[in-house]
Amino acid sequence: MKKLLAAVTFMAIMAAGAAFAAPEYTIKVGYIGSDTHPTMQAMKVFAKDVDAGSNGKIKVELYPNAQLGGDRELCEGVQMGTIQMAIPSTSALAGFDKRIQVLDLPYLFTTRKAAFDAVDGELGQKLNTYLSKKGFEVLGYQENGFRHVTNSKRPIKTPADLKGLKIRTMENPMHIAFFKELGANPTPMSWGELYTALQQGTVDAEENPYAMIDDGKFYEVQKYVSETGHVFSYEILIANKKFMDKLPADLRKVVVDAAHKAIMTQRASLEKEEAAFKAKVTKAGLTANELTPEQKKPFVEATKKVYAQFENELGKEIMDIARKVQK
Repeated sequence: MKKLLAAVTFMAIMAAGAAFAAPEYTIKVGYIGSDTHPTMQAMKVFAKDVDAGSNGKIKVELYPNAQLGGDRELCEGVQMGTIQMAIPSTSALAGFDKRIQVLDLPYLFTTRKAAFDAVDGELGQKLNTYLSKKGFEVLGYQENGFRHVTNSKRPIKTPADLKGLKIRTMENPMHIAFFKELGANPTPMSWGELYTALQQGTVDAEENPYAMIDDGKFYEVQKYVSETGHVFSYEILIANKKFMDKLPADLRKVVVDAAHKAIMTQRASLEKEEAAFKAKVTKAGLTANELTPEQKKPFVEATKKVYAQFENELGKEIMDIARKVQK
């Protein structure tokens, strides 16, 4: 009886040990936004799905709030393999392959559907091949949203209203170029520095989708938000290509499938919640002004030069695809 009890106890200990065995792989995911942003909410589901689908062989660790650095640092970390995944703005990848800037052409897309049809189709496929050669595996594109201008001076209703405004932009040559065409004074700056810069008046303005305006609490240090919608901005879920390539086929499928589910969840969430984000920031003190299609025309005309300016730099191949999918 004692031997039987000992055997049962031993088997129970062994089973428990197997259940709590260390994972074979760890995926660190970096993001600049907060833990409550819809992107991180979707990634929490991703983490659970990967854990369940891999039977605990893969552990996902989430690092929001720029804990692992800004978008540029996150991209560098993924490329080097010090972190396995990140969710930067696509704009942050311009320093790794300048052709990704095609997504930042002003007024390239006027609807979410057109924007996602493009990156889920020919345009995205071509960009993914470029990034693959730089050590990135693209797991998909998700929504950051249409970018709007906030500032502490005045509503923006015409390009003339931007004249002389010191506006923070991402470290992206395309954004810098088209804000110069609009008469503003663009100042590249990381996300982590932005709130303080606005608070101290180092810059007058910034541009972001409503979700990020809320996430950054910019309503505390800005007075106006103008719905210029000058760029449809994407987040991109990137992974270290070598890490993905070394995963066994079954585990790789778990990760890819979970990533696709998280991306589609994030897109749906952002679309559903945008009105709520707008309501929140305006209730908190921002004065919003919409721009009609007619009011946007002078902005579109003023930034057309940017297409010609970047034609040679980005290359005819990707610019031709962009013009084909432009809507």
